[in-house]
Amino acid sequence: MLFISVLTTIAAVGGVNAASSFASTADGKNQFTAVQAPVLNAANPGIDNWKFTIKEKTGRKQTVKGFGAAVTDATVAAFNKLSASARSQLLNDIMTPAGLNFNLLRHTVASSDLSADPAYTYDDAGGKVDTGLNSFGLGDRGNAMISMLADMRRLQSNLTILGSPWSPPGWMKVKGSLIGGGTANNKLNHAYEDAYAQYFVKYLKAYESGGAHIDAITLQNEPLNNKDDMPTMLIQQDESGALIRDKVGPALRNAGLSTQIWAWDHNQDVYSYPQTVMNMASQYVQAAAWHCYAGNNPDNWTPLTKFHNEFPGKDQYMTECWTAVGTTDWVHSSSFNMFPLQNWANGVIAWTLGSFTGGGPALSGGGNCHQCTGLVTVSPDGSGYKKEIDYYMMGQFSRYIPKGAVVVDGTGSYLFADNTGMEAVGTINPDGTRTVVIQNRYSHDIWVQVGTESESQTWNARVPGSSVTTWILPKA
Repeated sequence: MLFISVLTTIAAVGGVNAASSFASTADGKNQFTAVQAPVLNAANPGIDNWKFTIKEKTGRKQTVKGFGAAVTDATVAAFNKLSASARSQLLNDIMTPAGLNFNLLRHTVASSDLSADPAYTYDDAGGKVDTGLNSFGLGDRGNAMISMLADMRRLQSNLTILGSPWSPPGWMKVKGSLIGGGTANNKLNHAYEDAYAQYFVKYLKAYESGGAHIDAITLQNEPLNNKDDMPTMLIQQDESGALIRDKVGPALRNAGLSTQIWAWDHNQDVYSYPQTVMNMASQYVQAAAWHCYAGNNPDNWTPLTKFHNEFPGKDQYMTECWTAVGTTDWVHSSSFNMFPLQNWANGVIAWTLGSFTGGGPALSGGGNCHQCTGLVTVSPDGSGYKKEIDYYMMGQFSRYIPKGAVVVDGTGSYLFADNTGMEAVGTINPDGTRTVVIQNRYSHDIWVQVGTESESQTWNARVPGSSVTTWILPKA
């Protein structure tokens, strides 16, 4: 089947000088639906007005390196429940330009909380110390993960995959167990530092041999999250810096691996952690990874701008923010794309790509995210699937902002105390077109004007209420 990109289709239908607009609304009535296209100097029909500007010439910022979601054991289990034809269609919808065009994925290295019981790693060794990693093996779930990632890579040649472990094997920890045993000694036993580094090497080579090349890793998902009923491990910031500088970084290079290492992989409110890691091990660390759980309002994401100002040569990614049908909403999922991009993030990864309806499978225990649902939810019997509202919110960015686009500075974004208002982010794309993604938190339509540096008049159009609407402006 031939897939034609959205931007190519727009140019073919409307010509290079035509602007286009696509919207997804909170009520689900619009799903990447073509709506009123912006026109230069069009007259307001008499509705509320809002003005943005973009600085596509003088305000160029970070390069976009992708959008996507996390592939967990729950994702693999749910998607594999589908018939082969349904799964093939779904993966096409997720990975190709005709669909979401996802090109940035995070996968869980062995067990996360979104795994069925029992929890596992790739070298459990029956709980015995195995410094030679002689018991290393991916097992059924690891091989199923490789197979799905390999399928996704075949569909999206421009794919970047990040791997994040929730814990190393239990025998590498002071407490000697993967889960259980209390939180007091849930930390790395430094007598096994070399085995810890080689565990990453063996994992990366195993995935490579299975057709699922991994581009980047983080040492530890949420290294300050210390729980007993799910795989976690406490790693302090100076400890992380030393492990990367002295063990993991050199091990990857000595093995001939070009895998990037991204620091932190936790919330926005502990700025000193990625700062410390970068200062200690910058030669091995290419990026900082941030989660959303310190808050998902504009101010919560300003540490990314601070980080950029201190480390302008390093990338940043939003690597986790949950979605849960009935708990989170369209504002949440569109905001965890919008605000990081406004603050120098190069990419965005949702948690999680797929689950069964209502969530899971997840590990037993109250601390695990049983209510986390994927962008796509699969019926328990595998008879069908649903693209949730978050799927469309992500797509309003991923479908229309290609890899290699450059985020540009702008004005006009503002939220009032009652959480109404308008937000926007703009890009200049590799082909010279410009994308503007607009979040309208009002329940009614707004007449939006976008001023640019390339035209003397503003681009104007109606933006539906309670929507994320994406404008594609022609090459100036």
